[in-house]
Amino acid sequence: MRVDKFLWTVRVFKTRSVATEACRTGRVSINGNEAKAARDVAVGDSISIRLNVFTRTVAVLGFPKARVGAKLVELYMVDNTPDEEVKKLEMSRERLVFQRPRGAGRPTKKERRELDEWMEE
Repeated sequence: MRVDKFLWTVRVFKTRSVATEACRTGRVSINGNEAKAARDVAVGDSISIRLNVFTRTVAVLGFPKARVGAKLVELYMVDNTPDEEVKKLEMSRERLVFQRPRGAGRPTKKERRELDEWMEE
């Protein structure tokens, strides 16, 4: 199965065209080598995907015939992402907590104190 199709069927990417674009821009590698979208994936291969802030690593267990539901993904791949990478993702999500919508004005006194406390941590 093609790597872009596999990543789409196991719900790593929302659409197949996004998976193809990730392969084309060099964000997908198989067993340490950059992969083009048409590259075939074999059972046991390790796929690394750079997603914004962190790199997700998965191992191939099998091939679905079509896009599968979220509960069935574990039958076809195992997530081997290191703990350091997961922490990077959590930290990036925490940063989004204090993003204010554009045009919302200055923060209130309470919001400013909470922001200061969060920045100290």
